[in-house]
Amino acid sequence: MPRIELVTGDITAERVDAIVNAANSSLLGGGGVDGAIHRAGGPSILAECRELRATTLPRGLPVGDAVATGAGRLRARWVVHTVGPVWPGAGAEADERRELLRAAYRNSLELAARLGAASVALPAVSAGVYGWPADDAAAVALATADATDAAPELVRFVLFSSGMHEEFRAAAQRLGIATA
Repeated sequence: MPRIELVTGDITAERVDAIVNAANSSLLGGGGVDGAIHRAGGPSILAECRELRATTLPRGLPVGDAVATGAGRLRARWVVHTVGPVWPGAGAEADERRELLRAAYRNSLELAARLGAASVALPAVSAGVYGWPADDAAAVALATADATDAAPELVRFVLFSSGMHEEFRAAAQRLGIATA
């Protein structure tokens, strides 16, 4: 069972073994967390992502999957790239897409552990431009992290605003998940 922490801040400044990137399927950078990680990490991350696209992922990274690269200039060893789903709105499709969000978190945590990471920093995947409601995104993220046996010892959610931090804190309380 990992130790779960909640902090507000800049994920690119974290000193952890692995940083999870809320990427788009192209793996070639974008806005939000993805753009910040590519800018802060430098050109080597993009070069590795281009190599992945040229070889093993010619169609891009599927939603819910995860792949790792080096971390470039970041204070981490690896970047674990994952693609979260876009919020479809309420209804049956939301339940299906929620499973993809769970997979994005679970696959990222398991990949970080396989790499040998003892600590990982994660953003609120899909809760930015992909429109996932913050309360639901927080509940999915925390429940998945808490239930993933093959996870690094430390799972730190690095949240971009005090509002998102509060959503995660409230979700942890509702779910009975201890956080630091």
